[in-house]
Amino acid sequence: MSRRRRATKRQHQPDSLYGSPLVSQLINVVMKSGKRSIAEKIVYTAISKVSEKLEKGNAVELLLGALENCRPKLEVKSRRVGGATYQVPVEVTIERQNSMALRWLAAAAQGRKGSTMAESLAAELVDAYNNTGNVVKKREETHKMAQANKAFAHLRW
Repeated sequence: MSRRRRATKRQHQPDSLYGSPLVSQLINVVMKSGKRSIAEKIVYTAISKVSEKLEKGNAVELLLGALENCRPKLEVKSRRVGGATYQVPVEVTIERQNSMALRWLAAAAQGRKGSTMAESLAAELVDAYNNTGNVVKKREETHKMAQANKAFAHLRW
């Protein structure tokens, strides 16, 4: 951590097709080795497949609905107090909620074998929209861990 000043938050530029900073952030998460055009193709294909499968409204709104179901509200952070390390539950800011959910979505899509990344990402987004799947399970595990360690909430900093 810097000792001088707090790092400033940078705003995400909206993507070219939907004009949404959230889609741009998803593209950045999916991108590997700076290959942005490939990541854009994967994300746009996945979003179009999701809108075909669900046949509801705007594609960006579907992405928002899926993200709403996999955002964690609480998480645990390690806190060292007098030689012992405690898992202290803390509330998560909205920026971190979005970034964690998008990372979990991309990781779960990569974990699915036997299909392309666009198909896997589309399947994960549909699962997240329907409140099922690996990402929702990961959010539930995070909340359970925070609930289990509620006794150490007084150690919050």
